[in-house]
Amino acid sequence: MPTIPAFVDTNVLLYAASTNLVEADKRNAARAVLAGGDYGFSVQVAQEFFVNATGKLKPPLSSDDAPKFLREISHGEVVGLDFAMFQEAVRLGERFQISYWDATIIAAAKRLGAATLYSEDLSDGQSFDGVQVVNPFRAGFTVPSK
Repeated sequence: MPTIPAFVDTNVLLYAASTNLVEADKRNAARAVLAGGDYGFSVQVAQEFFVNATGKLKPPLSSDDAPKFLREISHGEVVGLDFAMFQEAVRLGERFQISYWDATIIAAAKRLGAATLYSEDLSDGQSFDGVQVVNPFRAGFTVPSK
């Protein structure tokens, strides 16, 4: 699999798809990350996006619009899930004392060779085996230039 500079977590995609005016700042930040174009995500992220976009997003996306959104923004690599990734996630979860689901996100980012993981769910600035978490919703964040 080719090296992709960044990996986006589910929350980035959810904010990018949001039409809720209360989330306008986060939507703009998420869309700026996606506009950079050099990112990937995993099937797990796509699954989480679908469930949350059609159920929790206010207003929710339809079951037709959620996959359409993912198709439109998936210009980079989408990492599948397999047993090797499961094993890596278990190892990362134990090593860093994080949830299995967060560890699977990190394992997928590692598989892509991503140095950056855009997420608000993990500690901003923390590095996990060469993958550094960047919260694109923190004050003062700007998308790095290519």
